[in-house]
Amino acid sequence: MEPTVKQVLRTLDPQLAENINLDQMAGETMARNEAHRGLGILAKMDEWAANLTPDAPQLSADKLHRWVWDAARTFWETGHYRAAVDAAARAINAHTQSKVSRRDISDTDLMNQSLAPDKPKSGQTYLRIPGDPTDRTIGNRNRGLRPFAEGCFAGIRALAAHEYGDDWNEQRALESLAAFSILAGWIEECEVVTAS
Repeated sequence: MEPTVKQVLRTLDPQLAENINLDQMAGETMARNEAHRGLGILAKMDEWAANLTPDAPQLSADKLHRWVWDAARTFWETGHYRAAVDAAARAINAHTQSKVSRRDISDTDLMNQSLAPDKPKSGQTYLRIPGDPTDRTIGNRNRGLRPFAEGCFAGIRALAAHEYGDDWNEQRALESLAAFSILAGWIEECEVVTAS
């Protein structure tokens, strides 16, 4: 059981690996003591979570839009958070290209040309939030969709694809995936319109 005890303790209390040399942990007595310590941590985890952390909502990555999470999942599970965000953005790009039948443009340019352009070229396909275009809410959503999409691609995806150095932390990546999830839902909701 010693290898299992070591792994459980590393997972439960990363500080333990610094305080106790788990690789030199040997013998039944030490293993039993550390196993009891681990059981004590397990027994109190829910209580600690309930009483020592802020009562705030949590965001589950697997509840994000399927275009986003399906593309990001493999990278996320291996701890490659920046790559997960890039994969999600690429998936939205591919779905948008397919929806408007355009593969000649991508990323920010695709978003700017296909999402509610002010003056689309004759014959160009673009996306609109469905509904009465004279309705203020529909108009506002259509007007806000393009700059939001541009911001996601220029402000998030560009960094995810071209930034070097340390990987992003989990929180930053999750927030970025959430933005792309909103965008994916809006794009999926849109109807394809052809300019006359």
